[in-house]
Amino acid sequence: MPSAEPSAADALTNFSARTRLLIVAPHPDDETIANGLLIQQVRAAGGEVGIVLLTDGDNNPWPQRWVERRLYIGAGERRRWGARRRAELLQAMQRLGVPATALQQLHWPDLGVTSRLLSTHQAAVAALTTTITTFRPDIVVAPALGDRHPDHGSAHVLARLALTQMPSAPALLTYMVHGPQSGAPTLRLEGAPAEQAAKRFALSAHHSQLVLSGGRVQRLSGRAEQFFVVPRPDGGLPWRPPAVLHPWLRLSLVDAAGAHTWRWHEAPLQRSDAGGYQLSSRHGEPVASPRFARLSLAVPSPWIFDHWGWCEV
Repeated sequence: MPSAEPSAADALTNFSARTRLLIVAPHPDDETIANGLLIQQVRAAGGEVGIVLLTDGDNNPWPQRWVERRLYIGAGERRRWGARRRAELLQAMQRLGVPATALQQLHWPDLGVTSRLLSTHQAAVAALTTTITTFRPDIVVAPALGDRHPDHGSAHVLARLALTQMPSAPALLTYMVHGPQSGAPTLRLEGAPAEQAAKRFALSAHHSQLVLSGGRVQRLSGRAEQFFVVPRPDGGLPWRPPAVLHPWLRLSLVDAAGAHTWRWHEAPLQRSDAGGYQLSSRHGEPVASPRFARLSLAVPSPWIFDHWGWCEV
């Protein structure tokens, strides 16, 4: 059963036949790794579960090379791999008691959610807003802002901006897959032995992700599922990048009005009294919607995870 502080979590943990839970999953397998127990408990209470899948998980070259015994992976091969991963997701959903009709797919490029957010901001927010309003959830679960996978952090930003477009927004909880989460969870699920076994069975449907990273994936999925409310932003930027990196740094700022990216030395920054950085007064003024900043390094790298990532300002 869910365990949480009643004062903060009653509306989010008392699942019933009226509960409508929507999970924002950047890739196939996120729905099971981070939410497999939650899905089962909502379904056991008679509630409905929907999943919006942002990407097909098609940019996954090393498992594909291993499984298909090939070196070169082009556009056609990626499409085939994406179709395989979608099929795995549908099988995992079935094992968790969620019908295929509960899946909404956006088919964005894997490892391309950040680019979609920054380059086609209004269209990306509108697409996710439509999927949310179509399902009519009372609870949305999305990746945490601090998740180090770029698709996950950007999915959080998109979900937050999409919810601001709704006249009556559902409650929002966040989950962490890649990285540590600070603070006390609003909802923590250990799962009964039968629920844990069902989650493992659902995870086994994602065979493509287990062939090379089975141990890591099993460890991630074996943790207690923890869900958090969005913390209040503290207003400042948490980063103090070394000066030697400044020529290659890019600062992006996103809110409901749009997205902007600057080179570090051109960004609207000023030093804070504590020696860090904050947005200049013109860009630091309060806005009606949440505002997010992202620091990145404009240098090609085989390492896909964010070093700095996103923060809310």
